[in-house]
Amino acid sequence: MKIRAITAFAELHIDRTETTLARAGAFLAGATHAFQQAGVVVQSRRVATQSFARLDPRHGPVGIPTLAARLRETAVAYGIDYLSLGPVGAGDDPDYVDALPDIFQAAEGVFASVEIANVEQGIDLALLRHVARSIQAISRVSPDGLSNLYFAAIANVEPGSPFFPAAYHSGGPTTFALAIEAADLAIQAFENAESPDEARQRLTDLINGAAQQMRPIAERLSAEYSFSFSGLDFSLAPYPGESSSLAGAMERLGTTAGSAGMVGAASLVMNAIEAATFPRCGFSGLMLPVLEDSVLGRRAAEGVLHINDLLLYSAICGTGLDCIPLPGDVSEAALAGILLDVAALSLRLDKPLTARLMPLPGKVTGDVVAFPAFEYFVPSRVMAAPAGLASGALGSDGIFNIMPRP
Repeated sequence: MKIRAITAFAELHIDRTETTLARAGAFLAGATHAFQQAGVVVQSRRVATQSFARLDPRHGPVGIPTLAARLRETAVAYGIDYLSLGPVGAGDDPDYVDALPDIFQAAEGVFASVEIANVEQGIDLALLRHVARSIQAISRVSPDGLSNLYFAAIANVEPGSPFFPAAYHSGGPTTFALAIEAADLAIQAFENAESPDEARQRLTDLINGAAQQMRPIAERLSAEYSFSFSGLDFSLAPYPGESSSLAGAMERLGTTAGSAGMVGAASLVMNAIEAATFPRCGFSGLMLPVLEDSVLGRRAAEGVLHINDLLLYSAICGTGLDCIPLPGDVSEAALAGILLDVAALSLRLDKPLTARLMPLPGKVTGDVVAFPAFEYFVPSRVMAAPAGLASGALGSDGIFNIMPRP
């Protein structure tokens, strides 16, 4: 078990961004030291801000890439590894969506998102196509298509989730939360378990033990630095390698990713997380990023795992579609259709979901995917994109309101 990220949530004011980032950096350094002294590895230190559409209204969308580069430089100077500039809101100027490729071109290591659905405003069908075009444009920022790693479409996601790219701040005093990388706990829990109840209880006990180790440290840090502690996101994030694959842990229960029985395994994992006692925030759900999980990457390469399988697991309580390798020429209609399904699931089930879709330039379905210089990704193959939205009501420019299940 590791801490994937200690994330501080800070409101930036354009005339004192350095002061705010310096304070956040000092806290993150102190927090990293405290956890590591207790034997808990910390992988990264992060800051999430309010929506970048509200950072500097004086210069509007055209000024955001330059601002993002300056904020990134300042953040790095204060020991902050990554910065999330939050989402373009569903009602914001759409020109901010168009600014995304330039942001990622100007400031490597900066994350951002677009809100594609919420309960109050529903789903803007025209915005889905706009976001689809931005995903296409972002894929061309770097030759390998890796820039979409820094972007997600988010639906029904509240502020305060410590996992990027979905992280953002709602404003007000600075807070912090912990994003937990704990797929190895599931492997430990499920190895040689003789019944579903035994496997579930083992995982709950391991999560409780990990939380009991981290919570007192977080509370001491909160008092020392006057940063409110908002909780832990126990989404059992994986890391490349068989010993840290959540899908690999689930397969130890007797199923295979992409095959029958995986919904049962997903339900068991969720029940185990829900039964644990810890201050929770963010998703605390099923995290299945294809290019970050060795077993998922392998099953996708074998052709047994498909996008609709991952959507099904998201309905159980996953975090959505994450790190999905797609053909470089995937159509706007196909991307918009995938986004629509994620948004619809989110509203119908009244739960947060995200979509991090990665068209890879020059690649077609079945091509080998490998990023040897990027330690966080596993080898796989390009997944097939579904057919796109055809003409009809769902291809209109209207608002699609979906009522949650009673």
